[in-house]
Amino acid sequence: MKRKNIICSLALAILCSCSLDYENSGTITPDNVWKDKTMISSFLTDIYGRMLPGWPVSANNTDEGMNGPTSMSEYVRGQITIDNCGQKLDYGNIDRINFFLDQLETVTVLTDEEKKPLRGQALFWRAWDYWGKIFSVGGVPLILHFQDVTDVPSLFVTRNSTSECVEQIVKDLDEAIASLPDTWEGKDYGRIDKGCAMAFKGRMLLQYASPLFNPNSDQSRWETAYSANKAAVDFLQSVGKGLYEGDFADIWYDEQNREVVMVNQYIYPDHKLDQKSIRPEPLTKDGANNNQAIFPLLMAFPKGDGSKLELDVNRLANDPTYNEQFMTDFYMNRDPRFYATIFCPGTEYPCSDVLTDDMKYWNAWKLMADEGSSTGYKYVTLIQDQLNKGIGGNSSGYYQKKGLDPDLTQATVYDADIDWIEIRFAEVLMNYGECANELGKSGEALQVLYDIRKRAGIESSTGNYGITATSQSDIREAYINERFIEFAYEGKRWADLRRWKRYDILNNLKYRASLYPVIKDQSNIAGFDWTKEMYDPEVRKLFRFEYVECVDMDKQYMFNLDLNHWFYSIHKEVIDRNSKIEQNAEWGGTFDPLK
Repeated sequence: MKRKNIICSLALAILCSCSLDYENSGTITPDNVWKDKTMISSFLTDIYGRMLPGWPVSANNTDEGMNGPTSMSEYVRGQITIDNCGQKLDYGNIDRINFFLDQLETVTVLTDEEKKPLRGQALFWRAWDYWGKIFSVGGVPLILHFQDVTDVPSLFVTRNSTSECVEQIVKDLDEAIASLPDTWEGKDYGRIDKGCAMAFKGRMLLQYASPLFNPNSDQSRWETAYSANKAAVDFLQSVGKGLYEGDFADIWYDEQNREVVMVNQYIYPDHKLDQKSIRPEPLTKDGANNNQAIFPLLMAFPKGDGSKLELDVNRLANDPTYNEQFMTDFYMNRDPRFYATIFCPGTEYPCSDVLTDDMKYWNAWKLMADEGSSTGYKYVTLIQDQLNKGIGGNSSGYYQKKGLDPDLTQATVYDADIDWIEIRFAEVLMNYGECANELGKSGEALQVLYDIRKRAGIESSTGNYGITATSQSDIREAYINERFIEFAYEGKRWADLRRWKRYDILNNLKYRASLYPVIKDQSNIAGFDWTKEMYDPEVRKLFRFEYVECVDMDKQYMFNLDLNHWFYSIHKEVIDRNSKIEQNAEWGGTFDPLK
């Protein structure tokens, strides 16, 4: 729905009669809403407006990125309490959806056939909201009808078990799938359709089958998730969906392409997107420098033939020849998704007003003496030092490029209109492949990885596109790595690490590291050609890479996630308000989220 802000403006009738019995049916009253098809549809559209996800800026607490020095949260540093992890379980959207569903039952202005897709969309959103709560804390109270707030005792209910909640979510989604059209066209494009509901059911069942909820790897859950995701893949392909056939970067710019399954369509000026926070300081305003890529993401993308990019940190520091070759390997002939996802120092930043004509954003670095630091020196970016535009030290220096609106200027950073694709066909395909691997269907699982890499543009003479895994455990690791690459900056990394119960991946990193391209001879700065870029071998020879172990420059900021707390706590306000709500067992309560 490109029309995101639907305004119901009904003209008021001019009273020409003196009759005291006159009923103005054109006024917006609670009763009149349900007598008008347009207003009923608008009520549902309001639910979309409240619930449809938008572009995430969520890399800060994972191995994807950082928002600046010392921005790491208490949670990932291991400083957790029952209070700072508490979830308040807002039921506002559930109330609206239940009210809509209850009212729809009594509506006479719509036929049963007209009601079906409306009910199907509402059921999808109820399932969406409930799963968000359950994924956080486990089972929650299942409220399936609008509550009578005057009957106070009836409002205090207990938590349903996780399995009961999942059963209800699947029931809602199955009815939605049966009620929704295969696709929506024209002005209705973007509404929840059958394929979207099937894809979300597959995602939800994959997460429910994962170690977070399924630590003993009950194969029946994996079978259920496999069947749901395979059905989603097959159906979506039957209606023309599939992996995008153009350049990977264009998935975000080629609107309504075949990879889009669930989308929030941004349009200027009615529903514009704010991209200020993911841009570098001199190219934005009111916020900057979020989602800066850190070392693990920089290294995750393979070479152009799919082989792994390796780094020996000691040789990088002590062997100039090795350093020069690694810099070439880093910048040149990488997985095309690398160039589509991350902006690197000394390359062209995609925007309309960089700094001067043809100038590259040179947030490469130089060393300066600093007697106050533990190392005796500090890093300063060339662009900051020479033009006083940019950031100093203590940053990653690599920025999000995926989905960046290239038409923006510093003055228009609030005016982006790049659609957010919440569910891509690639995710549905990889959900299916991951389930296949857990059931021992390695051939199916590997073929998905090959298809993903082939679409990415990786070249392969052997047909495996650099994927060398053969055993179930190795293929599982290959999926962990490939999802990291494919869905970078798409808000999926934290949920993946949590459902896999793999916080150890973060803890093993310890610090947020980066690679700084540092100019070798500072005398070269005076005559530096700011229009050149790192893809030029002669330019690269002017620099060397330095591995910066802790970009935060304060080693108190390190990954130290608690491996004994996987579900969040129920907030104290909720328990104080309703004594029937049990706290999770991990937090000293009696509720088991695994039941």
